[in-house]
Amino acid sequence: MVPNRSIIYIDGFNLYYGAIKDGPHKWLNLERYFQLLRPVDDIQIVYYFTAIIDGPRRVNQLTFLKALETLPLVHVVLGKFKKKKVRCGVGGCAYAGNRVFSIQEEKRTDVNIALQLFDDAREDRCDRSIIVSGDSDLVPAANLVKGSFPGKKIIVYVPARDPIRGAAVELRAAADKDKTLPVNLLKHAQFPPRVPDGAGGFIEKPTDW
Repeated sequence: MVPNRSIIYIDGFNLYYGAIKDGPHKWLNLERYFQLLRPVDDIQIVYYFTAIIDGPRRVNQLTFLKALETLPLVHVVLGKFKKKKVRCGVGGCAYAGNRVFSIQEEKRTDVNIALQLFDDAREDRCDRSIIVSGDSDLVPAANLVKGSFPGKKIIVYVPARDPIRGAAVELRAAADKDKTLPVNLLKHAQFPPRVPDGAGGFIEKPTDW
């Protein structure tokens, strides 16, 4: 029998902006989704890497994370946002090259994924490492795992409705197998509108989702 212990590594923002943002299926049960996607795999754990955002959508994000915490196989790993100064680069803008803006930049997610990916392979916690991302920053980690543990398989699912975003040439090339994440499964893996929180209460689906 082919070994089928799998660990899922999800780049949360890559998943959101690539496959979920403009669709109606944001209330996603990640455990259910990957059980549907990989029905013959023995899924050990589903890592969801993200960072807490600022602004009006923060409440929805925190509600979603609370729902994820009710799932036995899902483990949320948080990075952080750091303020970064950038100059206006919009062509034709009167401020181009002069005015400085403060933006939020996500930090640590790629490093967190890379470290967890290697540690799980080293400790023989899985046979297949399934990366949900299109980020080329993960290529060195994928190559390191393949070079250090030849028996392990790297499988990449690129979350992308847009074919340009979905190209992800470098990460796809580093994988043993690669596919575009199927959005048709999203509707079959939604939480119910009210999720029991395990303490007698409920986590309500955000009204604008």
